[in-house]
Amino acid sequence: MTSGSTHSSRPLAVFDLDGTLADTAHRQRFLERTPRDWDAFFGAAPDDPPLPEGVRMVRESEEECEIVYLTGRPERCRRDTVEWLAAQGLPEGRIWMRRDNDRRPARHTKLEILKRLAARGREVRMLVDDDELVCAAAEQAGFTVVRARWAATSAALRDAQEREGRT
Repeated sequence: MTSGSTHSSRPLAVFDLDGTLADTAHRQRFLERTPRDWDAFFGAAPDDPPLPEGVRMVRESEEECEIVYLTGRPERCRRDTVEWLAAQGLPEGRIWMRRDNDRRPARHTKLEILKRLAARGREVRMLVDDDELVCAAAEQAGFTVVRARWAATSAALRDAQEREGRT
């Protein structure tokens, strides 16, 4: 990057949170019961340990890219999310979150935002996400995808992401 270039001209590196940067294993138990306890699931998010592989990718990417966070977490979790990112020493960046009442599958909500970013003339260098359906939809739309396969996810979490549009 030359000294005369602007921050907004940098390509974007877009990172998911849960299962990509944040280890949700300790709170997945709240989704394995009926009914699922979404308040407890999201309430436990501030205690997520960081996933070293994802954190490393963010730090490497910030050398050339503007970092953007794209999560299925609802808007009501914004404060906890901002504080968690800061506590991990991750760079500040725009955080795109799901509206509190939006229950569409993550593959729809996230692809919509990626397309919006690209339509603004920004190069989306890559999306890093653990949700296979999100990754497949993004690739089909022409985005470069890195699959975050470094965290264990439960069947309950995968089902919730797709059927309930919750994360």
